[in-house]
Amino acid sequence: MVARHASPLQALLVDERFDGDIYPNEPMARHTSYRIGGPARFYVRVNSVSALTQLVDVCEQEGSPWVVLGRGSNVLVSDEGFSGVVISLGRDFRSMRVDQERGCIVAGAGVMLSAVVQEAFKRSLAGLEFAVGTPGTVGGALRMNAGSRGEWIGSRVVSVTSFVPGEGLVLRRGADVSWGYRESSFAPNETLLECELAVEPADPFYIRGKMEANLSLRKKSQPVNEASCGSVFKNPEGASVGALIEELGLKGIQMGGARVSDVHANFIVNTGQASARDVLCLIDHVQAKVKEAYGIQLTPEVRFLGFE
Repeated sequence: MVARHASPLQALLVDERFDGDIYPNEPMARHTSYRIGGPARFYVRVNSVSALTQLVDVCEQEGSPWVVLGRGSNVLVSDEGFSGVVISLGRDFRSMRVDQERGCIVAGAGVMLSAVVQEAFKRSLAGLEFAVGTPGTVGGALRMNAGSRGEWIGSRVVSVTSFVPGEGLVLRRGADVSWGYRESSFAPNETLLECELAVEPADPFYIRGKMEANLSLRKKSQPVNEASCGSVFKNPEGASVGALIEELGLKGIQMGGARVSDVHANFIVNTGQASARDVLCLIDHVQAKVKEAYGIQLTPEVRFLGFE
């Protein structure tokens, strides 16, 4: 029975027919790679397209803020949390299949990118070696156009299926999407559901070699064993932000429980007890020092959730 004064959102979430799992006041520290973040009003794992569209439509109608989150690998959630609905893509968005004839892998947005890379390797399919060791989901990788300086996921996208409030399901060709450095042209309120990634047959020893080389470089150049959000800032045109920060002697500087990594200066790590405020203060400090020294305004790559 639904309470008489329940909002449309509350009514939907207590409906036993709703195909999802609901967690009220869920600490977001459990769902981000930073292991930082206060509670979301609702954390909802939707298991079907129908549940997703129902939930988003109700949020839009009610004016409740909402966001879709993968593994939270590039997100900083405030200590106060998020007053809206955090949506996670569950069951129906976590499937993957390989179409050998067409030379593509079809993956749901909730699939871990690392799982797609490993599946390609098992089938001796090349093209995704650059993504080995990359944390996060396929959906997050698409939105951020994950990759390296020379290779990125956007160049492998054949098509993307998404959901846009007010429009419904949308199918886009990869060539129709604008892929930039750490960005794509998907609308902020567009939820990515599935994609096709182009791959091609190759010698498995060649694929293994590229994967091992990329993974070795990642382990040597990034603090992979510490809690972080990945790269904090986008590289300025023609410069390495990590090098700029290191030249200023900021490697290892610490505020509260947040520290500029000793391995790579463009990573801010949680030493164990960092708050979102610690991380934000350190981000502001690094930005100010780089601006003062080089006249460059660093642009954060990390997404901020729950901050005023």
